[in-house]
Amino acid sequence: MNTTRWIPAPACSRIFSSETSRRGTEPHVHTYKGEGEATLRIITLMLCLAVACVVSAQSPKESPLYQEISGMDTQLFGAYNRCELDKFGKLVSDDVEFYHDKTGLSVGKTALLTALKQNICGKVTRELVPTSLEVYPLQGYGAVEIGVHRFRHTLEGGQISGEAKFIQVWQKNADGWKLTRVISFDHQPAR
Repeated sequence: MNTTRWIPAPACSRIFSSETSRRGTEPHVHTYKGEGEATLRIITLMLCLAVACVVSAQSPKESPLYQEISGMDTQLFGAYNRCELDKFGKLVSDDVEFYHDKTGLSVGKTALLTALKQNICGKVTRELVPTSLEVYPLQGYGAVEIGVHRFRHTLEGGQISGEAKFIQVWQKNADGWKLTRVISFDHQPAR
């Protein structure tokens, strides 16, 4: 997802503004009085687009929020992979909701920990596809994490068995970050 913010420079806003006509109701249509003015407007437009490209090229991976959520993902799935259910449980909210395209909805920490113990521990490990990770702020709440992860089945010699997309919602409160919602979808066999 693109997180580019358009912050028009004064010259850019003049090009894209809609001025009002003398009657005050109709938008003003710019007319060019000569090649010089048209060329100047094109050059200014190109400069504005260049600035927009530079702004969008800045990696969100440089942001403190990205670093925090990436670290939380590492903690959560480190505990998942080592079957450290107490550690995992401390990182999720009591009312966590887990939506899975193959198994449906699971509600609550107890249900999630039970499912991990029965279906994951000693059988499956998860790894994040690092280049897929995206993090966005949720004002006044926390953050949303989006990415792709792969799964290895230990009973199949540790081969990657599949991958899926995920969306995770993290809430930040006085106790730190807690995972509140998970959507794991588009599960596909390994390619």
